[in-house]
Amino acid sequence: MRAMKYTVGLLPALLSFVSIALAGGWSFMAPIVIFGLIPLLELALKPSETNLEDELEADIRNARVFDVVLYLTVPVQFALLGYFLWRMSTGTFAWWEVAGMTLSMGMSCGTLGINAAHELGHRRKVSEQRMAKALLLTTLYTHFFIEHNRGHHSHVATDEDPASSRLGESLFAFFPRTIVGSWMSAWRLERDRLSKLGRRWLTWDNEMLRLQLLQVVFTGAIFAAFGPVAGLAFLGAAATGALLLETVNYLEHYGLRREPQGNGRYERVLPIHSWNSNHPIGRLFLFELSRHSDHHANARRKYQVLRHFDHSPQLPTGYPGMMVLAWMPPLWFAVMHRHMERERARVTEMGERAAVVPLDGGRQAA
Repeated sequence: MRAMKYTVGLLPALLSFVSIALAGGWSFMAPIVIFGLIPLLELALKPSETNLEDELEADIRNARVFDVVLYLTVPVQFALLGYFLWRMSTGTFAWWEVAGMTLSMGMSCGTLGINAAHELGHRRKVSEQRMAKALLLTTLYTHFFIEHNRGHHSHVATDEDPASSRLGESLFAFFPRTIVGSWMSAWRLERDRLSKLGRRWLTWDNEMLRLQLLQVVFTGAIFAAFGPVAGLAFLGAAATGALLLETVNYLEHYGLRREPQGNGRYERVLPIHSWNSNHPIGRLFLFELSRHSDHHANARRKYQVLRHFDHSPQLPTGYPGMMVLAWMPPLWFAVMHRHMERERARVTEMGERAAVVPLDGGRQAA
């Protein structure tokens, strides 16, 4: 029963399927539910800070059923994508229906296609890592596998990390910096890895090169098999999924910075360097991604056993609602900057180093 609640993570695919199947006014159902109804529900639902007891956590950590739920995202995502492409290639729709259906497919690309891939990409098994790359292929963001694991987790909450947003930076200023910067970072990471092995970057051993070529072949096959309308709709859905990912990246570390220690080093990653949310729907919806501090402290800890820390900064609502807020920069700054000050005061009162960079850009110790 504990595992079955995480089937909520498949809800975006179900909503997208209904939107694509019914078309018409239903074509926008997935984004309306995900970014309209769910944020409203989370405002009314109380977040839970409860962690599993040690004995129960030990049992759940290795329970196979949690992995099975996660693995289901792969066939579900590819089946949905195939159905979406078939509908785009065989149906006759108004432009606004195509837009709604594309946005709805993008909801699944951003959750199953990237978020589930994120969880699988941190696993040790080669089979699970291949599943992660397959899911990322459906949103043309395969470089995430390289940059996130080897770049973001090393440089998080520093100016060296393109996926860590800065204090006062709007989401729309963050998008080009993180999208271009993360892609370039993945190339550098592979170049440096190969250089240490005494190899040139232009080789089939360059995983970034292989993944980018795979994306070109995959996209070309879609255009060839389903036609230009379906191909362009796929590109739109993939872009939507990528923007959803980067919106999550934006809010996860907004304004939080690790202290420099000299010699180009920073303090170790602490729970205070990630924004968290214990709101229940967002937690299930995103396979506990919103317990983000524990994920950065223990990258291989499975989603079902991620923990709450009292001294980690907490967002005022769940991830879906915060994503909506981030798309409105003036409102985001007004809400978040006040909230950051309250969280800094709370953490300081607990005797921990202040979690939030003060609004004057300075740093303050508890």
